[in-house]
Amino acid sequence: MSPALISVVITTYNRPDALTAVVEACFAQDDRRFEIIIADDGSGHNTQQTVAALQARSPLPLRHVWQEDLGFRAARARNLGTLNACGDYIIFLDGDCVPQRNFISQHRKLAQPGYMVQGSRILLNEPATARVLGQHLDLSTLDTGAKLAWRRSGALNKVLPLLMTLPDVGRTRRRFTWRRIKSCNMAVWRADLDLVNGFDESFLGWGHEDADLVVRLYNAGVLRKDGAYATEVFHLWHREAKRDHETSNRATVLQRRIDRTIVATKGLRA
Repeated sequence: MSPALISVVITTYNRPDALTAVVEACFAQDDRRFEIIIADDGSGHNTQQTVAALQARSPLPLRHVWQEDLGFRAARARNLGTLNACGDYIIFLDGDCVPQRNFISQHRKLAQPGYMVQGSRILLNEPATARVLGQHLDLSTLDTGAKLAWRRSGALNKVLPLLMTLPDVGRTRRRFTWRRIKSCNMAVWRADLDLVNGFDESFLGWGHEDADLVVRLYNAGVLRKDGAYATEVFHLWHREAKRDHETSNRATVLQRRIDRTIVATKGLRA
């Protein structure tokens, strides 16, 4: 079953240059049956101006939801984006993850009832990121030679997934795995998000709210599908966030795995 409409929820916080690169890459997709919701975790005026400029030239529906800056609240931002989405399938994308031109079409091919898709990413180093943003470089125009050169120079952490796309075979996982859970590129059916009450906003600070969602989806019977070698995004370099609450957040997720918790304490339905 293919989604009728895909909603791309893009989280952002005070990085308008990266957000512009991500949204412009969305404008260039080879599949236009989607909408964009920018889920803003309290950015200032510069981001608001950037979003307004993007909306003025967007070939797609593009909405902006904003919440007050009270610290890292990505879970709530994603829930706000979901609540404002019209699609039956949600792709969560971070505002520093630049999609390739077939990103939407590949996610659509992998969409399958009963499964969420964990997308994949290619990491750019700091100099490469500065070049992309400073020169407004369209990463989708890199040919094979350029991609190999970027890999040899260390600009990319891997290149093979950019050179080949694998079919939808052997991607499903019947058993739970913690490996490569990243909400920077993740797709979930809206009905499944409603079932588990979305992301849990009770998580404080950075860390593991994405793993918590995947755990609760699994507890509800929603399995995982691997999107590697099909859904790669270019993840622009950034400084690591403070991880003050990482240990306690992880402990919560581990306990929920044991308790078979399904519904978020504070989520889409508050």
